[in-house]
Amino acid sequence: MAKNNKKNAPQAPVVDTSTLCDDLNFASREAYKRLRTNIMFSFAEEAPCRVIGVTSSLRGEGKSVTAINTAYTMAQSGKKVLLIDADMRIPTVAKKLELPANTSGLSNLLVGVDKKDEIIQHIKFLKNNVQLDILTAGELPPNPSELLGSKRMEVLLDTLKKHYNYIIIDLPPVCAVADAVIFSKFADGMMLVVRQDYCRTDSLKEAITQLKFANANIIGFVYNCASTGSKSYGRYKKYGKYGKYYRYGKYGKYYEKYYGKDYTDPSTYEHQAEEKEEISVNNG
Repeated sequence: MAKNNKKNAPQAPVVDTSTLCDDLNFASREAYKRLRTNIMFSFAEEAPCRVIGVTSSLRGEGKSVTAINTAYTMAQSGKKVLLIDADMRIPTVAKKLELPANTSGLSNLLVGVDKKDEIIQHIKFLKNNVQLDILTAGELPPNPSELLGSKRMEVLLDTLKKHYNYIIIDLPPVCAVADAVIFSKFADGMMLVVRQDYCRTDSLKEAITQLKFANANIIGFVYNCASTGSKSYGRYKKYGKYGKYYRYGKYGKYYEKYYGKDYTDPSTYEHQAEEKEEISVNNG
């Protein structure tokens, strides 16, 4: 009977992606490995688990892709890693990773509907046999900011820390909503993703100001889609089917609040039509 139970036990979904994790080109893999090293050396004291928040100034800078690949690279080094999609407004992690439909996630845990053991997904990547745990955003709540800053969020993180070496949190953009700033009090470090020729200088300054006002520990910046003209960085593949995410979409109304109705979507700039994009990772 025990043998049959083992045979019929649910297996971890196998993920095969074309622009993430397994299939990153050499230069991009090396860039994320440097990012992994920089994160590890960002903390003077050792700790059983570190919580790293990943955000950006604007939507469309690549924060979710960066969060996924950072978590993957951490797991590749033998660390026990959990990736949480904490963007409970426009979640994208599950769709990017082509995970099975799962309506339960972070929001369900925070309101006490489900238990963590029932909804954390354990996945395995094809080429390198890397295993990674994923907690999706769950059902979209009416009050994501309040949930992210709640006592229940703190308790949940304290519980999860007992089982992981790193917890990578994908958060909404800072200049759109307050979620990332509110959550930053629970993070050991915050990373800002900055997309070249896309992020406005005033937007980046505003994001840094808001995070610093909340006493967030900004451990570095990921400079995404950088055109350096140097082969040392290598060319990063175009985002392909993920290109549609590099638009403001539902966040548009939040940008009007900050910049007025005359605000121009950077994705419409002429230089966004460049044929080649490159990626480099800067940390400071």
